[in-house]
Amino acid sequence: MKRLGCIVAGILVALALLAASVAGFGLLGSATVEEDTPFVVPSGASLTTVAQKLEKEGHVSSADAFLLRAKILGGSAPVQAGEFLLPAGVSQGRILETFQNGDVIRRFITIPEGMPSIMVHERLMAEPLLIGEIPVPVEGSLLPDTYDFERGESRLEVLARMQAAMQNYLAEAWPKRKPGIAVDNIKDAVILASIVEKETGVASERRMVAGLYSNRVRRDMLLQADPTIIYPITRGKPLGRRIRQSEIAAVNDYNTYTMTGLPKGPITNPGRESIAAVLDPESTDALFMVADGEGGHVFADTLEEHNANVEKWYALRRKRGEM
Repeated sequence: MKRLGCIVAGILVALALLAASVAGFGLLGSATVEEDTPFVVPSGASLTTVAQKLEKEGHVSSADAFLLRAKILGGSAPVQAGEFLLPAGVSQGRILETFQNGDVIRRFITIPEGMPSIMVHERLMAEPLLIGEIPVPVEGSLLPDTYDFERGESRLEVLARMQAAMQNYLAEAWPKRKPGIAVDNIKDAVILASIVEKETGVASERRMVAGLYSNRVRRDMLLQADPTIIYPITRGKPLGRRIRQSEIAAVNDYNTYTMTGLPKGPITNPGRESIAAVLDPESTDALFMVADGEGGHVFADTLEEHNANVEKWYALRRKRGEM
């Protein structure tokens, strides 16, 4: 009985010491987050490393105290890598729970429809929260959209998601194409969609523009798409001036004023709607179009009709003082 009493007394002392440690924890250290603050847990970091980083950045007063509390009261889940938000006044217990089970802060980068790959490259390289170098992506290889990323993620990983999104969309859209369209493979569909993307910014026109160019492809006509003149000069960036006659007459693999058929590759990264328009173009006899002065186009079936529309466009430009 005497021995049993000693064991019980020892347990009670241990429990008392444990309670004292927990109760006195606030005296050993506390969280000192005065305002909402992002905090990065590096990949592969241990709890000890994280505690030391918290102390170094002034978010807790003692790394040892943070570790003690974590061992006594914290869960068994490992800390996650990533960027987390520490709210003002957050407790040490809540900090640990956030690192173990909280949501990583997601950042976003948007690639607009029709942004050429050279500008996508510039946008990704200009994002300071991403790391690593990337080459200029293959034109037409990525899907314009808004993508999320984490601080410290590699640009290659983000670019890979953009390219995977394009591959997945094409794999889903191509089997649903309208029978008898002007292109017979996915590559040509993307090339034609890139021309449609650059030729009109009016959503309601996309299928009509796709129908017009599909007609020209079928007839083996010159496509005569101005953006294909510009692409070899600027790689898709705005030209910033009027196209020169020498550039219209230039012979290369993109200029559809001096070659029949499609260019050798896309001239931008087309969005879903332009691709969808090529896969299901408007049924039309139109072969010509010219600007209508309001952001859209006037379409014509014959050259005679087109020339009349061009004269109206020139008259409007003269009235505006543009010619």
